[in-house]
Amino acid sequence: MTAMPEAPAEPTKRRNRVELFGVQVDALTLDDTIAAARAMIATGQPHQHVVLNAAKVVEMAHDPALRRVVQGCDLVNADGMAVVWAGRVLHAPLPERVAGIDLFERLVRAARDDGYSVYFLGATDEVVERTVEAFTARYPGLRVAGSRNGYWDDDSAVIEQVRSASPDILFLAIPSPRKEFWLNEHLHALGVPFVMGVGGSFDVIAGKVSRAPQWMQRSGLEWAWRLVQEPRRMWRRYLFTNSAFIRMTWHEWWKGRR
Repeated sequence: MTAMPEAPAEPTKRRNRVELFGVQVDALTLDDTIAAARAMIATGQPHQHVVLNAAKVVEMAHDPALRRVVQGCDLVNADGMAVVWAGRVLHAPLPERVAGIDLFERLVRAARDDGYSVYFLGATDEVVERTVEAFTARYPGLRVAGSRNGYWDDDSAVIEQVRSASPDILFLAIPSPRKEFWLNEHLHALGVPFVMGVGGSFDVIAGKVSRAPQWMQRSGLEWAWRLVQEPRRMWRRYLFTNSAFIRMTWHEWWKGRR
């Protein structure tokens, strides 16, 4: 890992957080989040990042273990306009949505600028290779410590591969909530200063899946774009999850009135 100037101690304690659905969410812009991540990386100590969206809020309501993992993360962003809107309704305002893929791309750029090394773990061989190619072409000088696909049976072998590569940032592209649990369980064994689960973001960078137009992202309709692209996989998630999230928000609002 790159030796960097000493960072201020305990960078997580100085950030503004709001409570939503029983977890603390960082009230940060994308730029603020990049600054916080840089401070964490500079300490050399392991930190876990997680994003909070409507689906994860609903999952946490039925999975106390997932709630504990999210509560224990060092940096928690609202990835999803539904969470931002809920924050406004519940008097826990967030400055903006920090989309996971936007943060992912900005962190890769920051890594190039700061001289940090990155490791890409997940997806298929083809997708992860194309992701590395895309980023190294986009950010000349980016230090890629390593990469491998997201299919394995032996955790210890993967941990050793990552640890031996000694990256400053690890991006893990496997489904939720497996990525949150895996990173939480192996955070200290990996020894990486900053780890982030990025879900299907490798597919976007590799050109396998396209993002919604900017106007849909700004208006909170990116979910509809994903539904059109992957209807068989996504329809059930959005139908039931979004309905459950609305009910949970209403319930939290009603409790706050008492």
